[in-house]
Amino acid sequence: MLLLGSLVNGLAIIGGSLSGIILRNISEQTKDTVTKGISLGVIALAIQMSIQASSFILIIISICLGGMIGEFLKIEDGMTAVGLYLEKRFARGNSNFAEGFVTATLIYLIGSMGIIGAIESGVAGNHQTLFTKAVMDGFMSIMLTASLGIGVLFSAFPVFLYQGAITIFASFIVKYLPAELLDILMHEISAIGGLMILGIGLNIMKLTKIRVSNFLPSILVIIALLTVQYYFF
Repeated sequence: MLLLGSLVNGLAIIGGSLSGIILRNISEQTKDTVTKGISLGVIALAIQMSIQASSFILIIISICLGGMIGEFLKIEDGMTAVGLYLEKRFARGNSNFAEGFVTATLIYLIGSMGIIGAIESGVAGNHQTLFTKAVMDGFMSIMLTASLGIGVLFSAFPVFLYQGAITIFASFIVKYLPAELLDILMHEISAIGGLMILGIGLNIMKLTKIRVSNFLPSILVIIALLTVQYYFF
């Protein structure tokens, strides 16, 4: 089944979120401690990912150009609007719904693990990487739901659609890319993702308010730049 890995990942998030609902009544102090713990883990993951970059100049250019594109397209506002619509429709009185939806969606979507896992699923039918990610996302969704509410559960749908789209695309395209270029792309995508995840961690800590969603086009920018560099320089 081509989309098995993405399906399991989405179901793990839903299962973890339902478990997290049971823990919603824990004390605010415990929720704060758990949230800070998640943010520390996210920051550690971000640092580990970002140091894989081999060309920081291209990373900076991609972040800046991608951020400009994201601001122009108002990606953050769009994601927040979706979260607020779902809040009004499904979570009456839960002021954290939109924050939970957006934060969880970004955490689950950004990073090379989901991209590489989706590519493996599409090219070789190997779902092990996405299964591993599903376990990680499932446990994280428990804590995120306990601290941010049921909005986290709805992040399962964009995760499935995003990874599923990459899997389908990979099944047609990636087999034609040189292995060397693919390896370079994965490292730099991981570095870009690491910087965005760092922003998420700082936001969870409430140290900053970075519009992380608006940096998502940076991934497409770095792919374009590296592809041009590989073939023409």
